[in-house]
Amino acid sequence: MGNVGPDAGFVKSKLVIITEIIAPYRIPVFNALARRCEVDLHVIFLAENDPSVRRWHVYKEEIEFSHQVLPSWRWRLGKHNLLLNRGLSSALTRSKPDVLLCGGYNYLACWQAALWAKARQVPFLLWSESTAADIRNKYAPVELLKSRFLSFCKGFVVPGIASANYLKDWGIPEHRIFTAPNAVDTERFSKLADEARPKQRTLPIELALPQRYFLYVGRLIRAKGVFDLLDAYAQIDEKVRAQVGLVFVGDGNDRSDLMRRAARIKSGNIHFAGFVHRDGLAQFYTRGEALILPTHSDPWGLVVNEAMSCALPIIATDVAGCVPDLVQNAWNGFVVPPRDAGALARSMMCLAVDPSLLKDMGARSRERIRAYSPQAWAMGIVEASTATCQKHR
Repeated sequence: MGNVGPDAGFVKSKLVIITEIIAPYRIPVFNALARRCEVDLHVIFLAENDPSVRRWHVYKEEIEFSHQVLPSWRWRLGKHNLLLNRGLSSALTRSKPDVLLCGGYNYLACWQAALWAKARQVPFLLWSESTAADIRNKYAPVELLKSRFLSFCKGFVVPGIASANYLKDWGIPEHRIFTAPNAVDTERFSKLADEARPKQRTLPIELALPQRYFLYVGRLIRAKGVFDLLDAYAQIDEKVRAQVGLVFVGDGNDRSDLMRRAARIKSGNIHFAGFVHRDGLAQFYTRGEALILPTHSDPWGLVVNEAMSCALPIIATDVAGCVPDLVQNAWNGFVVPPRDAGALARSMMCLAVDPSLLKDMGARSRERIRAYSPQAWAMGIVEASTATCQKHR
């Protein structure tokens, strides 16, 4: 099983990961994993991207790991997303995995992979970001399918505390759960932020931004809490709104409605920047007072990692998966209930009127996020892969 390394007793495991698209934030973690001597990595993508939801640039020139993209056909109607692939079984057979890690269970290819692994007695791991606050958990058919899928899995990889607790609630023993902390390229974002900081005085003019602002980054859809954020901004003291604006970075189905409602707020400065690619985000983070994630349900929220890398305080709802790991209330930000515009407004006011609190919380964010690096994620995956292969031998 696996390849024998230069050390006589060392066996390098062939790890194959199946995941949906070539997301820009995943490339650095896969690169870090490919550099590890314990695994021989191959990644199978079910599609190159999903332009109907996210217009991410595919940074192919940065990919340093073995990979392939399967032929696919996608059909989307409202909230329903059907992705069909061909060639998965032959791709798995060619890659000869010692262990198979699948990023989810919501596509037909995930089930095909699970059945392929079961038939060939290949250990199958689920990379799961689900939490108890996930709104999808309320649907009985989804829960039934999930229960069946979990029975295929020999182990589980989670990004943090909320996902681990969710699996424990399903009766998964703790020794089968491994943590690979969700990560972005923290060094890249920190460096870009440091480069943008000396230009702070000119950036607002170049980008037509307010001099000071609260920042939201993500899809402009109701489930992300963007209307709650708008209501919260309207509740802030009028004098404070005159000094501190609100900037939305992103696009989505509810953008037009959000802009119409924003126009009704007579004082203040609300700016819609549209979609911004990865390397352009740091200049928005650098200038912001705080990042606000008012989501109603979110498995994690990687924009929080990005913002913390740029030394921003965070205001987030307690249903965001990242919060138990990254955001400590009144330490590096504030944690509020979802759909509570009043709590959001009070937290925003605290930061807007206290520059020293902003600075201290931002520094704490940057310090904490250093542990959530691509290298830390890779280490967690290696631990999961190695432990599973050892048990299987």
